[in-house]
Order: sequence, then structure tokens, then C-alpha cells
Amino acid sequence: MLLPHTLTAMSGCVPLVFAGLHHLSLLFSLSFPLPLPLFHPPLKTTSGSKRPTTLSSSPLYHFSFPFCCSTASSYLALAGDHQFHRRRGISIALYSVSEPFVWFSCRSLTVLSPMLPVNRSRNQPRAGRSWLFSGMDYSDSRHKPHFLGKVLMAAILTALCIFILKQSPGFSGDSMFSRHEPGVTHVLVTGGAGYIGSHAALRLLKESYRVTIVDNLSRGNIGAIKVLQELFPEPGRLQFIYADLGDAKAVNQIFAQNAFDAVMHFAAVAYVGESTLEPLRYYHNITANTLVILEAMAAHGVKTLIYSSTCATYGEPEKMPITEETPQFPINPYGKAKKMAEDIILDFSKNADMAVMILRYFNVIGSDPEGRLGEAPRPELREHGRISGACFDAALGIIPGLKVKGADYPTADGTCVRDYIDVTDLVDAHVKALDMARPNKVSIYNVGTGKGRSVKEFVEACKKATGANIKVEYLDRRPGDYAEVYSDPSKINRELNWTAQYTDLQESLSIAWKWQKSHRNGYGSPSVMTA
Repeated sequence: MLLPHTLTAMSGCVPLVFAGLHHLSLLFSLSFPLPLPLFHPPLKTTSGSKRPTTLSSSPLYHFSFPFCCSTASSYLALAGDHQFHRRRGISIALYSVSEPFVWFSCRSLTVLSPMLPVNRSRNQPRAGRSWLFSGMDYSDSRHKPHFLGKVLMAAILTALCIFILKQSPGFSGDSMFSRHEPGVTHVLVTGGAGYIGSHAALRLLKESYRVTIVDNLSRGNIGAIKVLQELFPEPGRLQFIYADLGDAKAVNQIFAQNAFDAVMHFAAVAYVGESTLEPLRYYHNITANTLVILEAMAAHGVKTLIYSSTCATYGEPEKMPITEETPQFPINPYGKAKKMAEDIILDFSKNADMAVMILRYFNVIGSDPEGRLGEAPRPELREHGRISGACFDAALGIIPGLKVKGADYPTADGTCVRDYIDVTDLVDAHVKALDMARPNKVSIYNVGTGKGRSVKEFVEACKKATGANIKVEYLDRRPGDYAEVYSDPSKINRELNWTAQYTDLQESLSIAWKWQKSHRNGYGSPSVMTA
């Protein structure tokens, strides 16, 4: 079973444990097969798939001793508790058979200590030694009392610290995340390290939900996880699991080890332009991965699903505004993959006693009003990103100007018209959908403001929000773009009592701009996860 045992460590005991185990290992050439750490790089299985790895915000120390001292190249990892993460940033314990280092992490201290040298030349010859492995007797009897004393001391120290650790309140193989508790709703947020998913996780945590985030960080950012853990360090509030939803075994293992009450499924690649270049990737990532989630939900009795869909499933509607009854004829792989995922969910829910909410939302902008989270796409993906990101890049001087594709559409100013929904309003809709989800019922809602804004209007609002003179170059139309897309939010207004609050375009952009200015490099590179 992959779920590790957890030990609540007292800072003073940690060096004693290390000292005791170190003495025993060197003296006896033993291997100490202790549990895997709660957080470590994904482990390759024999089939080539990756097992999920977990980082919990509960104040527990998690030990790993991949120990083999007979080769003098032992590896030991200790991932500090969340108080350590709060003060020093997330400490990721990496270990590898090629790195002769040991991480010692205590609550406010991190030391990288070199291991015993391997294959290093000696200045002086070592005196000959003879071991009788049957009885562990050293040939020189004069050293036997000293040797036995060291063994006894190491054993006493180790036993003492293990005893103290077992008396600690957090010592249990049963994680708070692995059991249902009355009055506590445990939500799995897939893609919770991403732009929208992280904002949704923040809102859920503020509403006292228990949250597990699963993300492979291909589009998400570990910096967002760090922010959330700093905000909610209490035991049993938040855990992060690094895993790929395309790995069915890993997903099933996650469900087996956690008592989920509901799933918010955000994880997806989500760029229309990129989907036309890599269609198979989109079908795998969106459609196939949704199927994996549904199979795991069915196998483990999780009955509530809030699915993040898109207005791209509608394609090019002939009539505006778009209602939930507008025919769906998607025109790009992104929209098609989402439409297929919706169809699978609908078919599955008919015989599965499911509570399902499908939210089709429009163009997302903005960021957390308190400046804790924002949008931080990888540099190589910026060209496929949202128009707000392009405007901010131009305002920051990252790109020379903004390129607008199409100025001859049949609209008031010739540019495309879109419905821009603030991310704060969007996650509010998700939480209300979760509250209103009922068994044997599937509901579908458009999430938008109901008001269309042209690209020119958007650019002018961005100029005012940033105070920058953004240069704009108008190009030919992009194939597949349609003139107007905006929603009719009447159904969600009526049934979920939800109405967009952040409808001032310039205000939403101003909030997002504050975060962008103070995070020119986003949250920082997540490359440490895969180093």
C-alpha cells in the first residue's frame, strides 16, 4: 500500500533517531526498509507508469529511509511539516541512487549533508579488519566492550525516540483524509495547481471544505500550492498529490486511500489554438482522463461531480445569446473533446445515482482580489493564452505589442465580441453548484455575465488598468473565430441564485494587473518537481 505511515516528530528527537540509525547501520551493515515519504518524486513502476506522490499540509514529519549502508551510499529523505513550509518555502526531498547527499529537514532548518565518500582515495592505508558475520564478532577482542556499548547506546536512543513518536498525537497510519467525518465535505480538485483550479481550491478552503489537489504540474504551478498551504496550515485541511490523471492505477490508488465526497474536475489542457496543432493530446487529456475519473468514482462510491466545461462546445451558434439549449456543434478539438466528455458523463450518470453539475463557462479573466493567486502560464504557452495575458505582457514589455486578429467582423467596431467572466465569480458558481448538487440529477449551466465586450473595448480597458500605452497591430482573421459569443445566464441566476458580481472589465483587469506586476516571473519555476 502506497499510503505512508506518518510520524509526528519532536525536533529534539530527530537528531537522536538519525544518530541511532546511523550507528546501527554502520555497525551492522543493515538495510532499514522504512515507509516511503509522504512527498517524493514519482516512482517508476515496472509497467512504466508513475505512482502518485503526496504532500500534506498537516503538521506531521514524514520519514523515508531508503537505507542500504553496506554500499556506503545510503539515501534518506525527511520532508518537513507545514510550519517548515510556511517559513522556508516548500522543501522537496529528492533522493536518487546517483546523488551522494542526505537531506536533514527540521522545523526551521535545512541542511544538505554529504554522505560517506564512495570510491575516494585514502591518504593512509586502512588497517586490516576481519568480520565473522555469523556472530558479528570483531577479531580484536580489546574493542568488543566499546563496540557493544555503541550498539547498546544506538539501540536505546532509537527505541526511546520511537516510543516518544508513538505517543505523539499525530502518530497513525490512518490519515485524516482517508476517513469520512460528519460535517466535513472532502473535495478532490483535479488541476488545482492551475489558474482556475487554485482559485476554486482557495474558495473551498475558505468555506471550510477539506481539499485534496491532484495535479501533474504540466500546466499548473507548485507556487500556487505553496500559497494555499501557507494560508491553511491546519491538519486535515489541504493535501497535494502529484499524479497524472492518465494513469488509471494511480488514480484508483488515490481514490482508495482518500475518502472523497465530491470531485471538481478542472484538469485539462485548454487552448483552442494549441488543440488544432495537437488534437490527439487534447482527446487523451480531456476525454480519456475524464473517463478515468468516472471509473474511479464508480469503483469507490463517489457520487458528486462538478465538471468544468466550456462554451467552446457550442461552436458557432446562429443566435445570441447562448442558452443551455443552444445546439452543440464544436469546431475545434478542444470543444469536441469537452463535448465528448460531457456525453460520457451524461450517459454514465443515468444508471449511477450521480449528482452532476456541468458548468460551461466563457472567457475567464481576473485574479484573487486579495492578491494571493493569479494566472501564471508557462512562457512557451503564452502565445496560446488568454487576451488578458497578452495585454499584460505588452504592458510589461515582455512582448512589443498586442496583435489582434480580425478587425472586419460584423460587430459595432469590427472586432470579436466575447463574454468575460471574472475568476472570482466563476469559482463562486462552482461552490454554489456543489452546494446544490442532488443525487439522480444532472444540471447544466452557462456561466457568464450575459454581456458581450469587443476586443477593442477590452484593449482600451487594459490600457487604463495598466497605465501603459499598449501598441496594437490588427491582422487578418484567424480561421475558426466567430464574431460574437456571449451567454444567457438566466438559468444559473434562477436555479443557483448566482449572479456575476465582478462585471466591471477595467476593475477585473486592474486586480489582475496588480498581481502580474508583483509576480513578473509568476510563482517561480516548478522545475524542482522534476529535477
